[in-house]
Amino acid sequence: MKPRPIQPDGRMHGVIAAIRRDDDRWLLIRRSEEVAAPGKVCFPGGGVEVGEDLVTALVREMQEELGVSIRPVKQCWKWESPDRPLTLFGWIAELLDDELRPEPTEVSEILWLTAEEAIEHPDAMPTNRDFVTCLLKAVETPGPPGRR
Repeated sequence: MKPRPIQPDGRMHGVIAAIRRDDDRWLLIRRSEEVAAPGKVCFPGGGVEVGEDLVTALVREMQEELGVSIRPVKQCWKWESPDRPLTLFGWIAELLDDELRPEPTEVSEILWLTAEEAIEHPDAMPTNRDFVTCLLKAVETPGPPGRR
């Protein structure tokens, strides 16, 4: 595992993408055994490099992790870990490619789950609940929903 860069605020920053299909299922992944939190089910994403803006990091991470191009629609969530220096930024994004090509060293499985399944999955990351709650509010408001 490569170390995550520490940002000027003394915290590690990460970005995650919420991509929703027309059948109201969200793209989640099962993390490979070679990354932090192995085997956990979560939204795809990764670390922000020092000096990198969030949009650039999100686009880069989706290309590296899933081999796809995306269009970030809007940031809709921010979470700060209460027990370690980690801040996550959640985005709604639109998938621009038809085929996912997951990087096996990072992703062991692709899952398309309902909001409830993303929260209740036995291997779900604890942050899934807060992010899904935010997503459901965000997609009910007018504007681009980030659907495919």
